[in-house]
Parts: sequence; structure tokens; C-alpha cells
Amino acid sequence: MKFVDEADIEVHAGNGGAGCVAFLREKYRPKGGPAGGNGGDGGSVLIRADAGLSTLQDFKFQPIQRAANGEPGRGKDQHGKCGEDRVIRVPVGTQVSDCETGEILSDLTSDGSETVVAQGGMGGRGNAMFKSSTNQAPRYAQPGTPGEERRIHLELRLMADVGLLGFPNAGKSTFISRISAARPRVADFPFTTLVPNLGVVRISDEESFVVADIPGLIAGAHEGHGLGHRFLRHVSRTAILVHLLDAGGLSGRPAIEDYDVINRELELFDPELATKPQIVVANKIDLLHDRERDLAPLRADLAERGTELLAMSAVTGEGVDAVVAALAAAIRERRRAAAEEATAQSGDDFAG
Repeated sequence: MKFVDEADIEVHAGNGGAGCVAFLREKYRPKGGPAGGNGGDGGSVLIRADAGLSTLQDFKFQPIQRAANGEPGRGKDQHGKCGEDRVIRVPVGTQVSDCETGEILSDLTSDGSETVVAQGGMGGRGNAMFKSSTNQAPRYAQPGTPGEERRIHLELRLMADVGLLGFPNAGKSTFISRISAARPRVADFPFTTLVPNLGVVRISDEESFVVADIPGLIAGAHEGHGLGHRFLRHVSRTAILVHLLDAGGLSGRPAIEDYDVINRELELFDPELATKPQIVVANKIDLLHDRERDLAPLRADLAERGTELLAMSAVTGEGVDAVVAALAAAIRERRRAAAEEATAQSGDDFAG
């Protein structure tokens, strides 16, 4: 299935049904009075997050979504049936905004969360509703109101605990394939990975975390160079970033230069991304002749920036367990802090 992370769609809520003008005439009630029923309400359009979905591809072929209209009222005080709601299922992590105003309508970050993006019209009242002591035979009813219509923008931002950063061919795909069941394409040329890949890393039966491989980051990514402009948004959901550097020298560039370039792109795209905690890893150490000597300059440069360096070879597996352990510890700490913050927040709400 093709990975599509943006889509524009039109949503049309159902119109309300018209009220009915009718009078009851039966054998023993020749003047039974007004008996026109109300029209049914139109269906609304809802967007619901579904953990079973991973792409917005369907909306490229179904750009118009409609809810059902409400039925008109009938005689004998019979109300029209309400129109059925149209429920649009999207992947968890989808952000919904209005195309015209740019207003963010909802951010669906949990399975089952939903939002109403177009409200159905109200059904009109039948003439039975207008009967009074001074108007015992009303001959009018209300029409239904039209349902809302709007254009909305859907933008998927992957939900993951860890985001993998690095220049093309830094070894991100090899790393995620070694630590999880994900099987991205691996080759020795740039931009092998054209879409983000998700992998679940299982530490134990009770503990796991999700890793996202973010492809296409090069200098100028925030301006659309490479593939970075399309996929930088996915980094915003991650709690921790793993920055892979090519320590083998195959790129022909100093590893510290790649580190600075990627971090500059993060800051230019969204200053908050540059503040996310990073674990920096020198990959491809199997290509080094004297590891301690060859990695010493990079360690010193990173120390000046207040960052420690881990080392591994995603190909041979050397050092990978240590990186995964560091990730697990960092995620554990983040989850603990988030749980404490949620508890404190709920306590404040209760006190208020």
C-alpha cells in the first residue's frame, strides 16, 4: 500500500428533512386537527482515529465524503428518520484543519478519538408543532436547514517513541531492521528509503517501544530539498531522537558536519524539534581500523556540544544492544515523567 500522509477532502453533512403539513381525517375523527410530523435531522460527518490504518491513500480516490439527509415528516404525526452519520476513519496521529482558515480542528492522537467536522442540518417542524389555542389549524411547516459543507486538510504525523535521524546511507534502515520486525529496503545508494518506516522494539513481554525511520534529511530539507520537507513533520510526535552518524567515512564528509547540518534543519523547520533529547550514535564502526583513535575527534567535538557518543555497527550487530538499552532507559524515564505530570494535572483539576 502506498504511503500517503496528506490529503484534502470535501465533507458534506446531510440536510435536515422538511416538516409536513397534514391534517388528521379518520372515520370517527373527521376534524382530528393538524398532524404533520417533524423532519429528521441530517447526518453529521465525523473523523475517527483507527489504529488499524497507516495511510491516507483512500482519500486520493474518495475526495468527497457525504452524510445522509434527514427524511421529511409525514402525516399522522410521523417524524422523518434522521440521516445516518458519515464516519471517516483515519490513522492515529492525523491532524485535521480547515483548508480556508488554516484553523486546526482536532489532533487525533489516540485510537478511537473523533471529531465532528460538519454538523448535520436540523429537521423542520411539522404543522402539528404550531398548533395553539389561537391557531388551531396551522397550514405551514418549517423546511429543514442545510448541513455544513467545508474543505478540510488531513495531515498524518506518525506516532512513535523514537525517531531515527541521519543523512541518507547513515544506516537507519539497517538499524531498524535489526532491532524490530520492520523490513525496509536496504541498498548502498542515497534515498533508498522513500517513506517512513515503523518498527516495534520489544524489550520484554510488558515493555516495548515504537521506532520511526525518518528518510530524506539533507541540507536544505526544511526548504524541500531531498525528501525532508515531506517527512520532518513526523519527527514532532517522537519523544526521543536517535541521531545516526556515518563513522565509516564512506560519505566523504566529517561526521560532525552531518550532525550540525541535521540539527540546523530541525531548528529551521520547528525550533521545538531542536530541543528534543537526542542519543547520538556512530554507526559503521566495523569499517574503522583503530576505533578509539578514529572516534576520538568525534567524541571531543560532541563533548563540546554537551553530547555523549555511543558506537555500533548495525550490520554486524556490535554495540546495538547497548544502544537499545540506552533507548529503553530514556523512554522509561520519559513515560514516568509523563505519568507524574498527568497525575499532578488530574489532581489540580480535582482541586479546582
